[in-house]
Amino acid sequence: QVQLVESGGGLVQPGGSLRLSCVASGSIFSINAMGWYRQAAGKQRELVATIIRDNTNYADSVKGRFTISRDNAKNTVYLQMNSLRPEDTAVYYCNAGVLMVSGRYYDLWGRGTQVTVSS
Repeated sequence: QVQLVESGGGLVQPGGSLRLSCVASGSIFSINAMGWYRQAAGKQRELVATIIRDNTNYADSVKGRFTISRDNAKNTVYLQMNSLRPEDTAVYYCNAGVLMVSGRYYDLWGRGTQVTVSS
């Protein structure tokens, strides 16, 4: 069974930092794109950042504040979030395109981790 598990969310004051992690587990052969998305209350899910090999892409709203990175040996993607703002409050979801040893391909989503930015 393959799954993504996020961690690192929580409550932080404006201007603070958090680091999210997402680990893919299972009989994985390789992982193509990995990314982070978020969904605020009453809003649609939106892209935050993606990473394909060493190529990164960010939403305009987080450029210069957030950094996405990955550790291929650990099947893990990270999101370092600095200078957090109240408008960053949302549930953050991890997404990954995973090729299994069996040859099957999955577009996976984690269950999400809550990030709340408030004083």
